[in-house]
Amino acid sequence: MEEHFIYQRIANAIRQQILTGSLKSGERIPSVREMAIHWDCTIGTVQRGYQELSNQGLVISRPGQGTRVASQSAAVQGRELALRRAFLVHRAEDYLLEMLTAGYSLPDVEDAVRQAMDRWRAASPEIPPPQTRTLRFVGSHDLVITWLASHFTEIAPGYHLSLNFTGSLGGLIALAEGKADIAGSHLWDEETDTYNLPFVRRVLPGKRVAIFTLAQRRLGLLVPFGNPANIHTLADLASPDLRFVNRQPGSGTRLWLDTVLSKAGIQTKKILGYHEEKMTHSAIARTVAEGHADVGIGLEAAARSYNLDFIPLTLDRYDLVIPAEVITLEPLQKLIEWLRQNSTRKTIGDLGGYVTELTGRLEWSD
Repeated sequence: MEEHFIYQRIANAIRQQILTGSLKSGERIPSVREMAIHWDCTIGTVQRGYQELSNQGLVISRPGQGTRVASQSAAVQGRELALRRAFLVHRAEDYLLEMLTAGYSLPDVEDAVRQAMDRWRAASPEIPPPQTRTLRFVGSHDLVITWLASHFTEIAPGYHLSLNFTGSLGGLIALAEGKADIAGSHLWDEETDTYNLPFVRRVLPGKRVAIFTLAQRRLGLLVPFGNPANIHTLADLASPDLRFVNRQPGSGTRLWLDTVLSKAGIQTKKILGYHEEKMTHSAIARTVAEGHADVGIGLEAAARSYNLDFIPLTLDRYDLVIPAEVITLEPLQKLIEWLRQNSTRKTIGDLGGYVTELTGRLEWSD
């Protein structure tokens, strides 16, 4: 290989060690002579690579002290952050090229990445990006919400949306305890045949709260492609040969299912796996797709993401519940404005299983 290209590979190798933390501030990097032997090149080639790192502010050379990783001044940190972002984009492009070469389409890859991020958000606390302020979301899992969090800095620059999926009821309780700025809820009240408002008034009595509709969603049964078990209704869940996977208590989906099964006289103790519970719709879909369950309860959007068949049961309504003192903040106003755009409604609808006729509707608890 020509030495003109070797110096770039040397610089890239050292740069990657600095960016990943293998080489820390103040640590000595290998000598020019050692690197020349390792790369089987001239000393001048290594010096050229080290000079490139020095020009980027990543290393400093001093007589008698060798070449060391530069201290993390604000300028160096800024350059390092830019390099880290470039490195990340480069790795993402490598992955994208690999998947496209393997025959996957761009929408396939985008959907897979979104599902993977969705899984990590449900399992791990998020670390907000530097120099951003955080808005706290607590509540029911939804694929639009996870997509929204990934694009929130574009909608409201300088702000980060942290996610904590606890279920609809958990979101309202978090609001009452001052542990959330926004709650996501789709709690159906059987007595009034309405969503969320009766529960908001019970959990947050006397508090003025805005209820902003994100979308309506098709909820139903998720089954493997082709529906091999020939499942069509909730009554089929009681079959002794079927393994079911459920949402956790406190979620809007579980509340709706428990109510409907009780009205239909279907005993949950006869449903194998009824207490096998998952925190997200994506986890339900993944469990069915991997063959660990024959059927689950969840959203059509999650079924589509995993190429499952979907048996519709109801159309629920997912709302963002926002205290009056929060909804006036600039990032929330930007979010509301963005959600009311026709292009946003189309984006939500394209996820599949969402109806956006009510998206952007606002009502108050008093």
